[in-house]
Order: sequence, then structure tokens, then C-alpha cells
Amino acid sequence: MARILIVDDDPAIRTLLDELLREEGYSTVLACDGQSAIEQARATQPHLILMDLMLPVLDGATAIRVLKSDPRTNQIRIIAMSAGHNLRLQADDLPADGVLSKPFDLDALLAHVAVYTRHVANHEQSEVAGA
Repeated sequence: MARILIVDDDPAIRTLLDELLREEGYSTVLACDGQSAIEQARATQPHLILMDLMLPVLDGATAIRVLKSDPRTNQIRIIAMSAGHNLRLQADDLPADGVLSKPFDLDALLAHVAVYTRHVANHEQSEVAGA
């Protein structure tokens, strides 16, 4: 089961994504700012991070750069999320694996999550086959 770290300062969005992803069978971890996201990523080693860019304490773009430069977390896939205008301004400079404009279509979000967590399901299937 893929573990996803949801990082957003809006509690309604965190709750929506948490409930949606849990219903789809994912395990979730939550953070409300960039610094907490870094700490949670190091502690829980999620398979995917959904990172809002507009965050308090430490913005999402800086948190992504920190995570991608840290050998403990640089393999974690990250999807940057923000309002379309903010995302277009920062997307080229971000080391994120994917981007998703807000407001997002829930089906598009689930499709992105499925693509970026496919390796987890493939890895678990090969472990079962090898057992």
C-alpha cells in the first residue's frame, strides 16, 4: 500500500485529500507547512508527496528543494500543487516530479497519484511472486 504525505495549509483541502486517498486504499500522512513536511517525510518515508507551494513557515518550493537535495528523501516522488498562475511561474525551477494546478479535478488527481505510486504496487507484486 502506497503511503502519501499530503501537505497543505488549508484544513479543508487536507481533509478532502486525506478522505479521498484513504477511500482509494492509500495510507496517508498529513502536514500543514513546509517544515513539518520535511520532518514527516524523513520520519515516515512516504512513496509520494502532494506538496502545496503556498505554505507558512517554509514554502513548498523550498521544502521540495530541501527534500530533493537530501539523500534520505531524494527518491520520494513529489507532485507540486498550486493555483495555476503560481504553478506556471515556479514550475520550471522546481525539482518536483509532477505538477497539478489547483483547483484540481479529483479524477485527474487520482490519475496522477496512480502513476506516481505504480512502482509501489509493482514492487509489492514482485515480492509476493518471489516469496
